[in-house]
Amino acid sequence: MGRRGLLLGAGIVVAGGAAAAAVTLWPAGDGGGGGGTRASGSASAGAGSPSVSPSPSRSYPLSKPPRTIPAVRAHTAAHGPGWRPASGARVVVDDDALADEGKLLAGELRMTYGGRNGARAGDVELALGGSGGAESYTLTVGDGRVRIAGPGQSGVFYGTRTLKQEVRDGGTAPEGVVRDGPAKPVRGFMLDIARKHFTADWIEDRVRELGDLKYNEIGLHFSDDQGFRIASDTHPEVVSKEHLTKAEVRRIVDLAASRHIAVVPEIDSPGHLGAVIDAHPDLQLRNAAGASASRGTLDISKPAAAKIVDELLGEYADLFPGSDWHLGGDEYQALTASNPAASYPQLASAAVKRYGAGATIADLATGWLNDRAAVVNRNGRTPRAWNDGFYRSVKKASVSKDIRVAYWTGKEIGARQPTEYLAAGREVVNYNDEFLYYVLGEPQTFVYPTGQRIYEQWTPRVLRGTTAVPASYDDRIRGGVFAVWCDLSGAQTQDQVAAGIRMPLRALVQKLWDPGKPELSWKEFQGLADRVG
Repeated sequence: MGRRGLLLGAGIVVAGGAAAAAVTLWPAGDGGGGGGTRASGSASAGAGSPSVSPSPSRSYPLSKPPRTIPAVRAHTAAHGPGWRPASGARVVVDDDALADEGKLLAGELRMTYGGRNGARAGDVELALGGSGGAESYTLTVGDGRVRIAGPGQSGVFYGTRTLKQEVRDGGTAPEGVVRDGPAKPVRGFMLDIARKHFTADWIEDRVRELGDLKYNEIGLHFSDDQGFRIASDTHPEVVSKEHLTKAEVRRIVDLAASRHIAVVPEIDSPGHLGAVIDAHPDLQLRNAAGASASRGTLDISKPAAAKIVDELLGEYADLFPGSDWHLGGDEYQALTASNPAASYPQLASAAVKRYGAGATIADLATGWLNDRAAVVNRNGRTPRAWNDGFYRSVKKASVSKDIRVAYWTGKEIGARQPTEYLAAGREVVNYNDEFLYYVLGEPQTFVYPTGQRIYEQWTPRVLRGTTAVPASYDDRIRGGVFAVWCDLSGAQTQDQVAAGIRMPLRALVQKLWDPGKPELSWKEFQGLADRVG
């Protein structure tokens, strides 16, 4: 259906004995006397004007809340026709800082971008201002126009996503005021591009999808045993044949920034480094008999091991300008041996040398994680590490307080309950592998997660298994991340992955934006997703 213009109805009313103009806007072809111009009031509108009606020009039922993904947190209903894009209408801004958001919305709604100009009938105005968090916004529909305002650019952008979905859903943004903002500051998607090469175009498509859903983070796990997938100037020898160029990564980062999405890189260590060790076999961990530990396991007693990882961390600091950096730290195979010290005496010796008598290999691995955190700290980043890199068996060392916990499992040796981290004051990001792990080929006990299960059973407080932690810890749970892992890389194509994660991503962001019970049933939510994208 083509876009319909807004028709202007004008008349004269008497207020307090004085004549005053009354103006009404409604969508052409939406009723209202065949879409013609109307007037109302008790005085003549002048020669050649439509006849004056003694009754109000139009009455409207109270508006209904918009249907969007994620759902808006609050809507104050009002009587009125709402708003829809019309020929000649513009998107205008009150600050040049909002030019990118304004141009994007104008293109999406086939409107004209008007820059810094006052809003007029039919326009959408973007404005900076108001109270609340940087990601909050107010969207006001009334007087035939739309105003989206927020204290930060990200909030205004999210308001434009709401408006875009309102128009997609029924063509019209309902009259009234939306007041909205997220419950959780981390709403993420993580992609394993190390085990499976994904094209830059495919990743960019996901960035656009995530932006429309109000996600604010995409993680790239680009180094593992199977591949190292971003070009390197300091160590080109470690890079896999299929990889992203730095120009492609910059394009992804720039597109993400335009959608207020941070790109979080991950070079996992001291395990999962097979692609790096393939080029530097002298760094492979070997046991007392000279046999290799599991592939990708670094010998962290060797200074050269720290040197190469730190050089890579430093190289990519400028490529990824976001605030967070994932250090990995999980599944260090030396600690799965029945007697780690006997199996790997060089590690045991290095631990005692660094921390003194009684120190263990777990202390040495903890020191490794802290050292890598110090590197990214110097580059202004906040480190994050997998929960199984926080070892219960440490004797002398402790993980730096500023390292956030990426909680994904409770199946490791010496596993800790999530409440142990929370009670200690740590901030936690939810990667619960029971709900949020999409592992290609479904190896071991993994099954592809469904959007319905996330929508109906998961909340940010469900960190491990299916049981929620007490509500008192809620403020320390920063949010959640849906992770795609490519253990059996050929099990699905890129297009199959995109289709498989479509509804889980929508269900997850709904629960991160508002963890309460959704108003819509799952079937209704699916139908909404089909309409709004």
